[in-house]
Amino acid sequence: MIGFALIQFITTDKVNEPVDHKANFIEVKKTPQKIATLIKGACYDCHSNETVYPKYAYVAPISWSVKSHVNEGREHLNFSVWGTYNEYLKKSMLEKSIQTIQNKTMPMPGYIVYHDKANLSDAERALLIKYFDEMLTSKQY
Repeated sequence: MIGFALIQFITTDKVNEPVDHKANFIEVKKTPQKIATLIKGACYDCHSNETVYPKYAYVAPISWSVKSHVNEGREHLNFSVWGTYNEYLKKSMLEKSIQTIQNKTMPMPGYIVYHDKANLSDAERALLIKYFDEMLTSKQY
């Protein structure tokens, strides 16, 4: 019990970097509202600089795991800096996004348990896939 109390003093940085709206995916791509709502609800907590940390993310050691997932998510794709990526990266990220949505590996199953907005229906998944695929087909990343 003392160990649990002591580890609470080992905190993680939960400050989000400012979002440049000229680089933010949803604004850059003028994403339709329905699609934007799906992306924000299912992806932005781990894949943007707009992370909203839940209460459990402030309790160690869970906080360490959450922060690690967010850091890793941003490394793979950060919607907040979309406009700074080159064409090759954008294409690759869109292809990977489609693949992970189709395979239901994203949003992560453990994340869905605590975040209803991330629990996408098959129809919502199809909408996101279609949206990303249209960008790939038109080469408008």
